[in-house]
Amino acid sequence: MTEQKRINSRSFLFLILFLFSTSLISLKTLKKVSIYDVRIFGTKYISQDDLEKNSSIKFPIRLIFIKTSLLEKELTQNLSLKNVSVSRQIFPFGLKVHANTRKPIAYGMKIVNNKKISGFIDKDGVFIKKQHLANKDLNKLSIQVIGWKEKFKKTLSKIFISQEDYKFEILRITFSPNGFLTIEEKDLKTIFLGFNPNLINYQLQIINNLKNEYKKNNFSKKIDNVDLTDPNKPKIKVFKP
Repeated sequence: MTEQKRINSRSFLFLILFLFSTSLISLKTLKKVSIYDVRIFGTKYISQDDLEKNSSIKFPIRLIFIKTSLLEKELTQNLSLKNVSVSRQIFPFGLKVHANTRKPIAYGMKIVNNKKISGFIDKDGVFIKKQHLANKDLNKLSIQVIGWKEKFKKTLSKIFISQEDYKFEILRITFSPNGFLTIEEKDLKTIFLGFNPNLINYQLQIINNLKNEYKKNNFSKKIDNVDLTDPNKPKIKVFKP
């Protein structure tokens, strides 16, 4: 009988502790989160203020009402991040945000409301605001992208990947206001690619072939430009002094 009382006492104590902990958790989830309860990991160039300005959350807000998936989507898009994970925390209380930043490989310029905006471009063709990047190694970038738009991301990514595979020496990539694409290459100079993004893979292969021929034959004449708007009929114009 005494042993049974001990078991009952332990069970009762466990029940009390369980009810207390669940009540505490419930109270914590209803507690309001302030911006100072947000902890950001992975980068020191994104602040609590940046998070608030680039999301739809209005602090303070009850922890249970924070839509983490929506916040992740907003921060990834608005801060040009590679990915973001957001989790609610009871202990310590608040939000934990882990951000993976993008690595720039080119300078970038875009026009928004007739105003030039300077920044950087990563391997995926994504535009990155310069205030969200470290200054380390940015002076080593040698490529410029002029006229960036969201719709040009895939084309830019293909160019950057091909540059690694084919060893191009691209200096500048320019999209005119109407979308005409031009590339400046160290030896082949100005290369006209035109309006059709579906041709880009074929055009890049031709550029690689031309570059190889240029190196192999030690081309004596200075190239002025290459027209690949019709890649089946490439045209090379040499410089005439």
